[in-house]
Amino acid sequence: MAASIESLLSELSGLENPIEELKILRTVVLATPLETLKETVPSLQLEVIFSLLNTNDREQTELCVIILGRILQALDPVHLAQNCRNELQAGLNHSDDSVKALAISQAIQALSKLTLTKVGLDALFQSSLLEHLKDVMAMNDVVRYRVYELVVDVASVSPISLGYCANASFISQLLAELTGDDVLVRATAIEMVTTLAQSQHGRQYLEQQGIMEKISNMVIGAESDPFSSFYLPGLVKFFGNLTVMESPQQICECYPAFLRKVFEMTVDQDPVMVGVALDTLGVVGSTVEGKQVLHKTGVEFQRVLKQMSQLVRNAPTDLRVRCLEALTLLLSLPAEQQTEDLLGLTESWFDSLSNQPMHMFQSISSQPFPELHIGALHIFTAIAGQLWGQKLMMATPGFVEFIVDRSTGPSKEMKDAKFELVKALANSASTAEIFGNQNYLRLRTYMREGPYYVTAVSSVTVEGAD
Repeated sequence: MAASIESLLSELSGLENPIEELKILRTVVLATPLETLKETVPSLQLEVIFSLLNTNDREQTELCVIILGRILQALDPVHLAQNCRNELQAGLNHSDDSVKALAISQAIQALSKLTLTKVGLDALFQSSLLEHLKDVMAMNDVVRYRVYELVVDVASVSPISLGYCANASFISQLLAELTGDDVLVRATAIEMVTTLAQSQHGRQYLEQQGIMEKISNMVIGAESDPFSSFYLPGLVKFFGNLTVMESPQQICECYPAFLRKVFEMTVDQDPVMVGVALDTLGVVGSTVEGKQVLHKTGVEFQRVLKQMSQLVRNAPTDLRVRCLEALTLLLSLPAEQQTEDLLGLTESWFDSLSNQPMHMFQSISSQPFPELHIGALHIFTAIAGQLWGQKLMMATPGFVEFIVDRSTGPSKEMKDAKFELVKALANSASTAEIFGNQNYLRLRTYMREGPYYVTAVSSVTVEGAD
């Protein structure tokens, strides 16, 4: 196959009309497995394909782009950067957008590999290829975003790589997009800044540049911006992610506008806003510190819980599912974190959801929507390891039978969710005392048999029966 590709490449040299030969080469290249191509591509003379891009013939350009796109997938990005730099630069300046797109894609792959070492960083940030990338950023928004993605990926590797990107003005250019006039550009910029904040050195840099405060002010300013729905979810997600990586208390105290906005969004008319608010509440309340931060808001969070109770019963199905997921995170409390105060906190939250919260979630679990059934089971699993939760279960008529009934929930996902509930109860130190030994043994038997156990049904054939 390698000989075939090599011979086809040699035949292309000097042809005035290479369309048919390019079609044959395209077929061969696409039919060759990538692993095979990886062994042969480094020895191929690709200059002839690159040179055939210099044409006004649309069909010829398209064929070359397809062939190169496949071949370059098999080429090591560092080899590409070292041996095809001039071709990549020519591609970045090509008049055909498909050629530019190919060149940008391959350049970004090569550059991301180069920047894993200091030698590679020096080679990149001292080369003319970087200037070409800056030039092509002005082409359109899509190209600019691709370059920003590369910059964020590189900057996230280490403080040193972040320094290179900052010194080349890429980071400051990205940060300036946060407050640009185009709300869609803002939304994309916020996503990328959120990615940069995943690393500790990235967060430190953003803090030093005053970006946290700027984003907090954007949250406040969103109230008077009729187009804020385009970018506000991204702002909230940014701070939500920070509460996972940093102290929830510190984030919520330093930027109080964040939590206020999340609470407001739970009653928004826009389901997108409500969904983001629910997801964020789950993230914040997934840790003990986050639970305490929410609890300290007092009646404000009680109002939020009442609204979540309304949503989990009456909202469209997708929002009900997200609400169940958020409540699961809010109510979960592993055994090693259980104190009298925290158990009292989760119990009070559960009680505030309804006059009969157990009945409410049982009703949800019986509705003909698998995702709601599973979500309700997750709620029960969250409280299954807490003493007050077990007492509520035992006090609810028919609940033990509901747990061990294998006929409810026929799908694999439903069976898995039910098994997690059984396992949480069976592994709890207080279950035998609260549920009684007989029920405890039923739970242990269920767990031993596994989630997909089916009781054998014996049949007796009677001679002479039809």
